[in-house]
Amino acid sequence: MKQSWTLTKFRIMLAMRNRAFLFFGVIIPVALLFLFAAIFGRGGGRAVAYVLASILAMTVMGSFWGLSQQLVIFREQGILRRFRLAPAGAGAMLASSIFSNLVLTLPAVAIEMALARWVLHMPSWGNLAGVFVMVTLGGATFATLGLVVASVANSMMETQVINQLLWLAFMLLSGVTVPLPTLPAWLQTVALYLPATYLVTGLQRALLDSAGPSQLGAEILSLGGSTLIAFFISRQIFRWEPEEKLPSSAKTWTLAALIPFLLLGMWETRDGQRRAQARSIFRSTYEAPQRKQQNKPAPDAPAAPAPPAPGSGVRPE
Repeated sequence: MKQSWTLTKFRIMLAMRNRAFLFFGVIIPVALLFLFAAIFGRGGGRAVAYVLASILAMTVMGSFWGLSQQLVIFREQGILRRFRLAPAGAGAMLASSIFSNLVLTLPAVAIEMALARWVLHMPSWGNLAGVFVMVTLGGATFATLGLVVASVANSMMETQVINQLLWLAFMLLSGVTVPLPTLPAWLQTVALYLPATYLVTGLQRALLDSAGPSQLGAEILSLGGSTLIAFFISRQIFRWEPEEKLPSSAKTWTLAALIPFLLLGMWETRDGQRRAQARSIFRSTYEAPQRKQQNKPAPDAPAAPAPPAPGSGVRPE
């Protein structure tokens, strides 16, 4: 544990010296928060909370992209070889990646929530315990999935191809950029098998319905289970040297990291509760205010002027 914490502090120092981290980890999510709020947050305070859930999920999922590329760069540049000389194994190295990512992600999440509450006038904080659990578990899940990708990919080019394909699915199908209830039914079914979907819906429930950890059991179980499995896999196939190659049989084991979401996806496909919850939150956020505005009685028309009294000499218009 001491070795992991030492490596964690070192990784945090490296990240703080990197201007790209500040730009992509803090500035871009904040800019997207205001952009999305201007476009999709005009339905009132709940709409701002709905947008915030997507931005928080996007911020948390950034660890998937960032850690996978960072680890491959470290391996190609021989930096991992130097870490190998330290009295720390692969487990400590991977754990430090997850811990440092969480330490760097939480301040960005706090900034986004503060801006949404005090600048964009989000009506409430939601359930902060639920938000914290979802952010922490989500960050650990996508960090470990990124470590699996880094362990499988043999070069930066392979890493970018895998990342772009998975990132596109996460962004478009999970509800981050396109609300889940607005997707065709068959795409909603596909989304039930993606880890990002459970992060987004969990954050939406915590922010909009004030759902606490005890009410987010499915999300916690799926994200936590995937974190443990993905960490175990990445530790088994971790490579220090760029010359080391993985056999094809080892790569197929990486699919085991998705087992919790495959099982939960099959359950949700049969039960349908996830889609019903997402639809209920979406309707209460956007459709209900519109119906209320449409049903609002129109203001009374101005009364017609009274006709002039007979013999007043005033000619009616």
